[in-house]
Amino acid sequence: MNDVPTTQLPTLLATYTPTVPRKCIHTQADIQPFADSKAFSRLLTFLIILNESVRKKKISHPCHESEQTTRILAMLNTLDTWLAEFPPLNNPQRFGNKAFREWLGKVERCAQSLQEDAFLPELHKAIPELSVYLVGSFGNGTRIDYGSGHELNFFAWLCGIAMLDGFKEGDYEAIVFRIFVRYLELVRKIQRTYSLEPAGSHGVWGLDDHQFLPYVWGSSQLIDHPVLKPKSITRPEMVEAMAGEYMYFRCIQYIHQVKRGPFHEHSPMLSDISSVLSWNKINSGMIKMYVAEVLKKVPVVQHFLFGFLFPFEH
Repeated sequence: MNDVPTTQLPTLLATYTPTVPRKCIHTQADIQPFADSKAFSRLLTFLIILNESVRKKKISHPCHESEQTTRILAMLNTLDTWLAEFPPLNNPQRFGNKAFREWLGKVERCAQSLQEDAFLPELHKAIPELSVYLVGSFGNGTRIDYGSGHELNFFAWLCGIAMLDGFKEGDYEAIVFRIFVRYLELVRKIQRTYSLEPAGSHGVWGLDDHQFLPYVWGSSQLIDHPVLKPKSITRPEMVEAMAGEYMYFRCIQYIHQVKRGPFHEHSPMLSDISSVLSWNKINSGMIKMYVAEVLKKVPVVQHFLFGFLFPFEH
């Protein structure tokens, strides 16, 4: 079992060899080899590093914003402005709006130039490999859906940049509080604009139709909070007041914006979790759940691709 990660990421820039990422997970039998792989260890390590970096801190926490962070934020803003070029089609569509394919097509066509602008020159040789994760971060164009596997791709893209020295240790807070928070608002806008279906949703018995990571890092933010308790998410005025500073509360706010009816009916799992006594317990539970429900679930990780940055080997 490789569930206890090392505490730091490998540094890969000096040895980087351009590699075309390939599919390695096909059936349940591939999950244990994946759990023992370097890829799994790197993803879990990055998850824990970022979890620790935001512990007990608000989104507005003054964090170091490097040039790399600033460039990626500019790229996400560009992607956001492109949505206006592809307005939703008016003809009734039961499953997702096909205009999403046009937007995603532009992202795919422009992935190279977007990243050339976003990265310092030494990272440019890794752009073809990193593009696989970036393009896969916003949803599936064929199915017009979005789920935790797409979120995983964006997380992997950030992890790849970190392993290639694009990010330094001082950037970890900003990766979550600036870049990831901005990414979440972008994908929420995409979900609403094009009515993206939940990918691989468990219906009401999943944690959330689309996201997972903001519950992991969002619960870390709230550990030992003097006022906000897990039960506070059931109070609408608390949710409204705290959504700007805490990712967990912003997730709940967004659910209220897109779903109708009593919270415990459309989100029974989150409702149950709100009765846990401490954020610390919720946080460790969310990490275990992320491993079990995302990293070790065939329907989610079968779409993840493996290359130099995320090797399927031990």
